[in-house]
Amino acid sequence: MTAAVELSGVSYRYPGTAAGVQNIELTIAAGELVVCIGPSGCGKTTLLRLIAGFLRPDAGRVLLNGNDVTHADVRKRECGVVFQSYTLFPQMRAWENVAYPLRVRNVELGQRRKRALQMLGVVGLADLSERLPSSLSGGQQQRVALARALIFEPRALLLDEPLSALDAATRLSMREEIRRVQKAQDIAALLITHDQDEALSLADRIFVLREGRLVQNGTPHAIYDRPADSFVAQFVGQANLLDGVTTGPDSVETPIGRIAMRPHGYERGAAIRLLVRPERVEPLWATTAASDVDTNIFLVRVLRDAFFGATRQVELAIGDGILKLQTPMRGAIERVRIPPEAVQLLPTS
Repeated sequence: MTAAVELSGVSYRYPGTAAGVQNIELTIAAGELVVCIGPSGCGKTTLLRLIAGFLRPDAGRVLLNGNDVTHADVRKRECGVVFQSYTLFPQMRAWENVAYPLRVRNVELGQRRKRALQMLGVVGLADLSERLPSSLSGGQQQRVALARALIFEPRALLLDEPLSALDAATRLSMREEIRRVQKAQDIAALLITHDQDEALSLADRIFVLREGRLVQNGTPHAIYDRPADSFVAQFVGQANLLDGVTTGPDSVETPIGRIAMRPHGYERGAAIRLLVRPERVEPLWATTAASDVDTNIFLVRVLRDAFFGATRQVELAIGDGILKLQTPMRGAIERVRIPPEAVQLLPTS
């Protein structure tokens, strides 16, 4: 099946700098939402601009629905783009803003008004069609921008940090709205974000970029549960990274003490790196009987205990190391347990 969006060996460098992207391979199927994340300056927005046609690659090809558009201009690519700033025309009513792409395509007034009202209905704003942007909330303005990006049935929907200017509650509702509309339209979508929760909750697949290179591509579960390296482990979620030396086929000596794990396949004395997610660390209370658990139990000293309502994030001193723990449980923590199955191996380089 032909991908709706494809980047094949795409590289681009901004003139006079080392910034850009290198040898990117990316595909997005119709109806799929891919989220691209990474540190500031890693190339996320550059990828979006290369797909939209605002930039031309130095090497490689850009294809939309199997057609090579590498050298096509922005308009011929027919991509719907939503930016962080809504860029609505302040003097135009909501329906006129939505209809603007049809206006520049010389669609007759009555037809473009009809289609604009239909699209406003899709994003839940049918009753606000006559409003000016100044009388709309931030979330409503973003819905207008989304409707405008979709009205001309684009080949792809490209979203560049579309929710970052919204408050937390509106961001959450707009996440669901974007997902609903994108799936209903069965359109390929690329979302650029710095919000990990947004990425994990919205994406069919996540692309992680670092210094212009793709370092991992996979489902949210795969990215979080099986990160490719320490960078991904630390960038996506919280991580305890422990360097250690193997002491047996299923044990490692670390700064917090000896940790039992599943068989690792390394020879005794090998240097390896372990990942333990904070939510996998189990707090043990004074009432926990010693016979209930007997593996990887450590006495702890609490360094920091931050309360977030539904959860608490605790920093613990253990031996010569520090361990982060995340739990919904209340109460004093005296010991913790690390289940052997919660320990993952990561590349040391």
